[in-house]
Amino acid sequence: MSITPMEKVVYTAKAHTTGGRDGGSSRTSDGRLDVKLSLPGTPGTGTNPEQLFAVGWSACFLSAIKMVAGRMKVRLPADLAIDTEIDLGTAGDGYLLQARLNVNLPGIEPAVAQALVDGAHHECPYSKATHGNINIVTNFKTEPVTNAA
Repeated sequence: MSITPMEKVVYTAKAHTTGGRDGGSSRTSDGRLDVKLSLPGTPGTGTNPEQLFAVGWSACFLSAIKMVAGRMKVRLPADLAIDTEIDLGTAGDGYLLQARLNVNLPGIEPAVAQALVDGAHHECPYSKATHGNINIVTNFKTEPVTNAA
């Protein structure tokens, strides 16, 4: 697989991190994000890189679905949502990530939902960056969400 060269930089995110995932902190250059860090699964008030990755990828992927839907002229439901799960694990002597993107597309025909999800993976920079590098499972539900009384 060859790397596609970037023709134009649209945005550069800048962050400063100290201390790492065990009690450190990260702050973006514009101050919009300022977080304390903690190890996954431990008590504490901080977040961890896996949670931040899940949030970033799901936000990007949802926007990519909207782009693809616009091109396909598909009206998306107001309750479109993505629940992303990022696993941190080990293999051999190193750490690895794997992911599940659980996309809720209530009221969308399954074949259309599949086309939206497939197209979003071709648009989303997070999907492009991870494709072939980590295990990714993408699930989608098309049934309306029911609220239990």
